[in-house]
Amino acid sequence: MIRNFVFFIQKYWLVYTMVIFIAITLLSLWPFEDLPAAPGNDKIHHIVSYAALAFPVALGKPRLWLLIVVFFIAYSGLIELIQPLVNRYGEWLDMMANTIGLACGIFLAEMVRKWMGDKGKE
Repeated sequence: MIRNFVFFIQKYWLVYTMVIFIAITLLSLWPFEDLPAAPGNDKIHHIVSYAALAFPVALGKPRLWLLIVVFFIAYSGLIELIQPLVNRYGEWLDMMANTIGLACGIFLAEMVRKWMGDKGKE
C-alpha cells in the first residue's frame, strides 16, 4: 500500500508540487489582520511546508529537478521581500528555514527511494 502511494506521488509529482506551491504562496502572501493561531513554532511550519514542496519533486526526479529546487529557494526569498507589501513580516530566518525544509524533503525522498530499491530517474 505504501509502495503504491509512493509510485502515485512519483507519477503525479507535478500536480502535488503545484498544489503545495500554490498553498504556500497564498498562505505566505494573504494579508491577514492577525495571523491565525497554529500549534507549533513558525520556523517548524516553514520547514514542514517546504519539505512537503521538495518531496514530490525529489521523489519524481524530473529532468532538471535540482534547478526546480533552486527556483524554490529563490522564490522563498522573493516571498520574504514581498510580504511587507501585503501587511506581513518578511524575515530572512524564514528563508533559511525554508531552505532547510527543502533539504529535509530531498533527504526524505532519497531515503524512500533507497527503501524501495529505486535508483530513480537521473
